[in-house]
Amino acid sequence: MSDYSLDKKKCVGLERREDKKEVRLFSKLKFTVIKAEDDFCYHKYKVGDEIILDDFTHAPKHFCLGIAHAAFPCMHALTFGGRFPFMENTASICTTCPDGGKMAFKIELLDEEGNVIVEPQKEKPKGPNPKKMEIEVEYSDNTCFYGYKKGDKWQVTGLKTPEGMCGAAYHLLFPVLFEMNFGAKFEFEKDPNVKTGITCPDGGKVKFKVKRLEDD
Repeated sequence: MSDYSLDKKKCVGLERREDKKEVRLFSKLKFTVIKAEDDFCYHKYKVGDEIILDDFTHAPKHFCLGIAHAAFPCMHALTFGGRFPFMENTASICTTCPDGGKMAFKIELLDEEGNVIVEPQKEKPKGPNPKKMEIEVEYSDNTCFYGYKKGDKWQVTGLKTPEGMCGAAYHLLFPVLFEMNFGAKFEFEKDPNVKTGITCPDGGKVKFKVKRLEDD
């Protein structure tokens, strides 16, 4: 028996198991190779190849980690409701191999039956519509090299980087900033326009939260 708290069509929700524990489910994703130049890829991906991921946390065996890393913000955004108005199917996005750009993939969401979820573009956007967001330190053990303290804040617009920010911290923050810029919401949070618990990779010395200050 399934008891979805979110949109069941998008396969994001909570499944109530027989032992009454709830397990969060995420959408399957399909990667389609749309560009492959000069037999460049040692994974031997070819145009038209399709790769199915059980969700954004479960890639197939031997899937290229370079692509997974480059595509992670896109996968995470699609999973949590981010949409891309510049795409004909706004529930999809294209991303490029970071190793020379000789390969490209289209990423699409799949429903429970394995069909591509299509959300047609209503109109072509006139240009970017960057959102204002706020990064805040919600926890610090006060040993951070950068001196970050609880309550420190930065405001950002769209994908512009905060000047002088710790690169390791921003690396972890970027997927959240990216998806929130494109409308993702986190229904498991008290405020779906806030993502908490974004943790410094250096021993968890600092934890951040991101809040979208304006919505569509």
